[in-house]
Amino acid sequence: MVSPLIKSIAFPTGQKYDQPTGLYINGEWRESKDTIDVINPSNGEVITSVYAAQESDVDNAVASARKAFKSWKKVTGEERGALMNRLADLLEKNAETVAGIEALDAGKPQFSNALPDIEGSVAILRYCAGWADKIYGNVIPSGPDKLLTSKRIPYGVVSQIVPWNYPLNMAMWKIAPALCAGNCIVIKSSESSPLSLLYFAELVNTAGFPPGVLNIISGLGPVAGARMASHPDVDKIAFTGSTKTGKEIQKLASSNLKTVTLECGGKSPLIVFDDAKLNQAIYWAAFGIMYNTGQICTANSRILVQDTIYDDFIEKFKAHVQENWFIGSPFDKKSTMGPVINKSQFEKVKHYIQRGKEEGAKLVIGDEPVTFESGYWIHPTIFVDCTQNMSIVKDEIFGPVVAISKFRSQEEAIELANDTEYGLAAMVFSKDIVTANTVASQLEAGTVYINSSNDDNIRVPFGGFKMSGTGSELGMEGVLAYTKIQAIHTNLTRD
Repeated sequence: MVSPLIKSIAFPTGQKYDQPTGLYINGEWRESKDTIDVINPSNGEVITSVYAAQESDVDNAVASARKAFKSWKKVTGEERGALMNRLADLLEKNAETVAGIEALDAGKPQFSNALPDIEGSVAILRYCAGWADKIYGNVIPSGPDKLLTSKRIPYGVVSQIVPWNYPLNMAMWKIAPALCAGNCIVIKSSESSPLSLLYFAELVNTAGFPPGVLNIISGLGPVAGARMASHPDVDKIAFTGSTKTGKEIQKLASSNLKTVTLECGGKSPLIVFDDAKLNQAIYWAAFGIMYNTGQICTANSRILVQDTIYDDFIEKFKAHVQENWFIGSPFDKKSTMGPVINKSQFEKVKHYIQRGKEEGAKLVIGDEPVTFESGYWIHPTIFVDCTQNMSIVKDEIFGPVVAISKFRSQEEAIELANDTEYGLAAMVFSKDIVTANTVASQLEAGTVYINSSNDDNIRVPFGGFKMSGTGSELGMEGVLAYTKIQAIHTNLTRD
């Protein structure tokens, strides 16, 4: 008999799958007193409801993780890596189903967007599995009377909060390094797109992870998220989301001085110099703002173009977007953009489009009526002749809206690019390697792409400057971020 916490869900294609809806705590599915409706952003209809963790549920999950850590920290790196590789194999086997789930509740085009995200999740699991037996300490040179060593040990219990724009992929950025370093986890999905992470919990169970090592819950930020951030028995918290919420997380974490990693908002500039390969710049500029319907923290939502090629760039950029980026059903293989995540985000993006027009920016394309009867659909939107004081230039919109401005000199480009409270990413396009690297080194951003945009590599650390966050994810630094250093002084004398 199928558990009442497992519901049969149908995709628009007619295929069905079994969707967990409970709280995955201590290796079993549990109920809670409240539920959250999960909305399909393509039509505004309820897909299903999932159980929403209360503070007591978080307490139970943390207690489960703390108990499991007593034995999990003794498991060898080879064993942890083997379990993680088994989990990666299961996720790869079920990748198309998981991609369909994210098309359903996050509105991602299944084949051009969601499936690559899941493939990236498999890759980071395998990458971190390889790290599990390679987390070394040091021997520090000293005299013959003393042995000085340091070693990296897991924090213990870590809590993690992930956003709705990359439901499983952002979770893997956190789960994989934390597991390989020997930690136990309590992770909360976004209430807007919880389904793929809950489905993943079934794979965790099948892979054979001990109960309590990985606890997966759904819930509201002010309730479950706040308790995770302030919990006295949590040793570290990692959060991806808005800068506003990141500030609250940091305040709550001070209750027991837990370590904090924050990946927050962005307003990334993309600079195009007049010697750039124009077609290359146009391709990546469009990809960096339209992919995932613009719902990317590192989206190049500001484009700065040198005055000598400004008009030419705009005409060709407009044509490229119109030919290659269009909204459609997330289950249609031809779709390159889906809906934005929910009604609130839809209204926010529409508000900024209206503000752009009111503040004097020129609308080149966008804001036309959609052909869908319901759902949260927004066409690709391009504003030009933008100035630094405009809301669409200053604020993170998190939608398919780009603001284009012009600059004259290299110095002006750098000044305009850095004129923001954010510092997550930046992009530079130039055929001159000296120009590109000189500018890149002066940009106040944690990641700088030269002649590309948003083509991350899991082996390279990722993190923000200024109000875009603290700490690193991905790469060696992302793994070591889930360890703390213990120094050991050994006296070798008999006295």
